[in-house]
Amino acid sequence: MALAAASRVLLHAGSRLGRREVVDGARRFANKQVLVETEDAAGIAVMKFKNPPVNSLSLEFLTEFVISLEKLENEKTFRGVILTSDLPGIFSAGLDLREMYGRNPAHYAEFWKAVQELWLRLYMSKLMLVSAINGASPAGGCLIALTSDYRIMADNPKYTIGLNESLLGIVAPFWFKDTFVNTIGHRAAERALQLGMLFPPAEALKVGVVDEVVPEDQIHSKARSVMAQWLAIPDHSRQLTKSMMRKATADNLIKQREADIQNFVSFISRDSIQKSLHVYLEKLKQKRG
Repeated sequence: MALAAASRVLLHAGSRLGRREVVDGARRFANKQVLVETEDAAGIAVMKFKNPPVNSLSLEFLTEFVISLEKLENEKTFRGVILTSDLPGIFSAGLDLREMYGRNPAHYAEFWKAVQELWLRLYMSKLMLVSAINGASPAGGCLIALTSDYRIMADNPKYTIGLNESLLGIVAPFWFKDTFVNTIGHRAAERALQLGMLFPPAEALKVGVVDEVVPEDQIHSKARSVMAQWLAIPDHSRQLTKSMMRKATADNLIKQREADIQNFVSFISRDSIQKSLHVYLEKLKQKRG
């Protein structure tokens, strides 16, 4: 579906204020790694991840993502957001491992606080969120999808989704686990987390990681259709119900937030973990080289 030119807003995340200009009735925010296109009449926005090559969740990307989401939440025009990728074949490859390797404890703490903030803002957002998963979505990419109210995945056997941290020698934190358990149940989550399972579309649908699988060329039209269905519900009742279902999970992190940061810093600083990350990053270099 073509976006209405007269009501199009572009935000490329970069600075908190952004450079604003008006062109042909469109508002443009000059930022960098997140592209936001809005349909004011429908009250929805599409947030496209644009951090090549694989939409890694770097500290810069995380910061810009939260700023873009905050802008949309502060503009009462918008009631729903579609999360998707602007890069072919990849939704998001997850946390940028370069932020977790060879840095100092202060950097690790800053990075992990940004990851927490992204999850909290998405998980408890008053906006209706649909993930249009148009590519591979491991680890942190899967986490973003899990925060959504509805998940649609493109029917391409090359695409997989899951929390595969254990394969990298990393343990998914408790709030990743809680989000997964809330979505697919305790036993399925326990098995998937221990084995670091990545599900192709049909299996992801079967286990409940995603709500729907559609042909790739239909994913965005389907996301809009689903959005319209959810936005037919009065905002106040939908938002209160969402908060009722999710608040306990979010509060569990909020009350332990500082301890969780310190646990992450302690864990990621271990020699054994740094060695595992080094080996994996070297493999990635060789694969790309």
